[in-house]
Amino acid sequence: MTTVRPIRVLLLLSSLNGGGAERVAVQLMDRLDSSRFEVRMGLLRAAGHYMDRVDPAKLLIAGNGERHFNYDGANGDQIKPLKVISSAFRAPAAFRRMIREEQPDIVLSFLRGTNMFVWASMWGMRKGRPVWIAREGNNVLAVAREESPNALVAAANICLSRGAYCRADAVLTNSTDMAAGLVHDLGIDPARTRMIHNPIDIEGIREASRTTPERIGKRPFVLSAGRLEFQKAHGVLLKAFARSGLAASHDLVILGHGSRQEELEGLIAELGLGNVARLVGFAKNPFGWMARADLFVLPSRWEGFPTVAAEAMAAGAPVLLTDFRFGAHDILGAHRQHELVPMDDIDALAARMKQLIADPELAAANRAAGTARVASFDAERMTALYAALFEEMLGPKPVRRETLIAEPGLS
Repeated sequence: MTTVRPIRVLLLLSSLNGGGAERVAVQLMDRLDSSRFEVRMGLLRAAGHYMDRVDPAKLLIAGNGERHFNYDGANGDQIKPLKVISSAFRAPAAFRRMIREEQPDIVLSFLRGTNMFVWASMWGMRKGRPVWIAREGNNVLAVAREESPNALVAAANICLSRGAYCRADAVLTNSTDMAAGLVHDLGIDPARTRMIHNPIDIEGIREASRTTPERIGKRPFVLSAGRLEFQKAHGVLLKAFARSGLAASHDLVILGHGSRQEELEGLIAELGLGNVARLVGFAKNPFGWMARADLFVLPSRWEGFPTVAAEAMAAGAPVLLTDFRFGAHDILGAHRQHELVPMDDIDALAARMKQLIADPELAAANRAAGTARVASFDAERMTALYAALFEEMLGPKPVRRETLIAEPGLS
């Protein structure tokens, strides 16, 4: 008799520091049906806020990861000659060892840097080469340009990205406009692109949102969350908040950490917001903040699929987004595109923030629309789409089948 063993899936990431991609990986570990999928995770370094969410028995960690693979900080800090050369040799070798050790049917890698390392790790791999799905969750062109010191390096960076993604068996994105953008920007075959939105644990968020944050303060507040980096445009938000006049009635709370902490602290002092604008740092449970915010604002310059905005909607906050590339349109849905504010437009952002705070009916309508829309991203539904993708990519291949010796009387 024969049986179909679970599909072996290996998730590859740099670390569990960060946001949407890391949370997606952890949710897949938690939610994929263990009778159908045997899931392991490979990391270049054992670091990040979500390490305690993963069973250590299911983790593979590269040796000397903290020394060789620390990619925390601003994107621009990663393109340094010695760091690039070291990573180009060590990271692919580490991933190749993990693949050889686990012999997965499918490798799912997350984010551009990891994807390029995985591409290199599979060079020349014929026997035992798994199906490779490269997942991209950010604006490739914007990130490449931000982290590169000049146009020549940026062009080379984009060229390498194109090479990696054109050799993956499938390229997975998390928003519809990103899928179209990768086809246009990198020349990827549309037939090899797939799109699955980030899974949102709606019930878990609502349960966690009942917890009151310790440092919440006494005044009502406007909230934002994200790494303190150029991409997230917190400086624009601070200036818009100061210009809106909302400081008379509200605090501004920003959750997250990053390389621009001191710069933003200086801007807060310069704008005279020292008593009302707070950089709280990373919040492991941001949902209590979201549930109690009068407004959640995401002023980003680019995204992939802004998970944090969907989480704010699940927690019950009215949301205000800039018209970044990509994912803002998917978050709001087809009927709310007019609510997006132009990027880097301080006056427009200030005016819309003030309007939503001043008009309770408008804010309530925004909140209700968000609650309805976020149901589209429910974690169980998104996980089912991942499961279907894995089965689609692998198909009924013989490698998944194991022959068992028939017991007496079972012929």
